[in-house]
Amino acid sequence: MPEDSVKVNINGSATIQNSYDAIVIGSGISGGWAAKELCDHGLKTLILERGKDVSHIKDYPTATKDPWDFPHRLETTSALKKDNPVVSKCYAFDESAQHFFVKDKDHPYIQEKPFDWIRGYQVGGKSLMWGRETQRWSRFDFEGPARDGYATSWPIGYHDLAPWYSHVEIFAGICGNKDGVETLPDGEFLPPWELNCVEKHVQQKIKENYSDRYFLQGRCAHLTKPAPIHIQQGRGQCQARDLCHRGCPYGGYFSSNSSTLPWARKTGNLTMKTHAVVHSIIYDEKKNKATGVRVIDTVTKQSTEYFAKIIFVNVMNHPFV
Repeated sequence: MPEDSVKVNINGSATIQNSYDAIVIGSGISGGWAAKELCDHGLKTLILERGKDVSHIKDYPTATKDPWDFPHRLETTSALKKDNPVVSKCYAFDESAQHFFVKDKDHPYIQEKPFDWIRGYQVGGKSLMWGRETQRWSRFDFEGPARDGYATSWPIGYHDLAPWYSHVEIFAGICGNKDGVETLPDGEFLPPWELNCVEKHVQQKIKENYSDRYFLQGRCAHLTKPAPIHIQQGRGQCQARDLCHRGCPYGGYFSSNSSTLPWARKTGNLTMKTHAVVHSIIYDEKKNKATGVRVIDTVTKQSTEYFAKIIFVNVMNHPFV
């Protein structure tokens, strides 16, 4: 058989075997959403996650433990803090959730300027231990560069994004008030948490003394009253336990693990590969486009190439707020 024919047969077979309609790199908040949307529209989608698998409920080992079940009553030791000066700044890095965080020594931080990049390498990424505050940007945020003369103006405005905010809020489940404040636009909200008596007093005093200042209940990704779409996801009402960063067995707050990823799996269009570090994007100079990714298995160290017409890269430092 001619040499050229051998090359075509080998490459063609590998391409067909490892081809998908779409490849999503990362399974955190944005990766989970990308997979859910692509699978919903019938696209065979491959998610590549560099970390381990974390299944909803099954892999939340500390979710129902009491403080006295931990050797240090949830506190981090001085030695651990010394070894992890960056990650230990996060509120959620306590004895109950350390297994969801990448330690400083496992992925060292090289910084020219201070930047606290908190990492979580597992299915769901940092959606497992994020702060869950979900405020909409307003038109003032989008208009900032043009208004104040810095950076580059946004190619879109608030009204372009508003329908997508609604789309996400309805599915994820966001609670809050409709306050009618232009700088913090209203959305599709579940009932809010009630302010406590001190907060209500402060709110009243601010209202009495300032006409242009507001004391508002933050909008957050908690199911205060699940709607049918959340029940369909297999999620239940938030129990207000304040143990969210351990993983919520009720699905009371939004995470990729409890919401978007199970939804995507139900379509039959999702393939998930864990321990898969994307080494590089494969670029076809003749087509002038990316055609696939090169992946290294963190366990076997083997390299594999996957191909798709859509490559969705999620590199996200979600703020812990």
